[in-house]
Amino acid sequence: MAVLKLFTTVGGVTEVSARLAEVEADVQDLVEAHMETMLGVRFLASEFVIDCVDGGRIDSVGLDENGAPVIVEYKRGTDAGVINQGLYYMAWLMAHKDAFQNLVRDRLGVTAASQILWSAPRLICVAGDFTRYDVHAVREHRRSIDLVRYRYFGSDHFGLETVASVAGHAAEAKRVRHRAAGTPPVRKQGGAMAELADAVDEALVGLGEGVTRVQRKQYRAYRRLRNFASVCLPQQAKLLVYLKADPKEVDLVPGFTRDVTGLGHHGTGDLELQLRSERDLERAGDLLRLSYAAA
Repeated sequence: MAVLKLFTTVGGVTEVSARLAEVEADVQDLVEAHMETMLGVRFLASEFVIDCVDGGRIDSVGLDENGAPVIVEYKRGTDAGVINQGLYYMAWLMAHKDAFQNLVRDRLGVTAASQILWSAPRLICVAGDFTRYDVHAVREHRRSIDLVRYRYFGSDHFGLETVASVAGHAAEAKRVRHRAAGTPPVRKQGGAMAELADAVDEALVGLGEGVTRVQRKQYRAYRRLRNFASVCLPQQAKLLVYLKADPKEVDLVPGFTRDVTGLGHHGTGDLELQLRSERDLERAGDLLRLSYAAA
């Protein structure tokens, strides 16, 4: 197959010259070869054999930017069984964590294997299309599920379009129960910076449809299909936000924006924002929208 130009979008993909793959394997091979670019997922294995009564092979398994296990299932066209098939595999994976952990250790090392985010496993279904019943079904599940439509455009473009993206409910319910047990809201614990973090949360969630949060110990990620922002725990005098915007396309301002390409930090993204007030958040508005669009 010739080298294709790849792109992703959420809604609005043109249907001009759009076509499906000749066979399902073509889609799987292409996505696996560019999984980190297209899905924000580090590819681990293809046709992963599961050991159970009925047997089976998971099309692709990976680890997303936040360390969550990911199962990717592919269908050439519209297939009502793809969601249930994926959920079946996810149930097996969550009951056999050691098998996945060993795979991560072998591919990515001991550190990655010890930091797997088991509270937020994801299922990504890539197919030629989905029905309205599929979209409704994912909203009834407690798991994190992304429905992604693919298309070939002409002879040299391949695109993915997010049809539906639903965050799992388990982690959110756990946080609600924890607060109900007597833990006060973050706003009361951290003062001005916690209030700023609340404002940043509102701004990021309000950028558009399909934004979901993933909570890790040191940061909270905001994603569509991929992360577009990471907000670290509030510091005493500032809040650090990392964006997927390209620092080379931004006029950097000392004390406000910084290129952290190649520098270690919590979360994901190469553009660091240093926010000290809601005025800084207003200044950052265009950068937040740029990062959202890039994801």
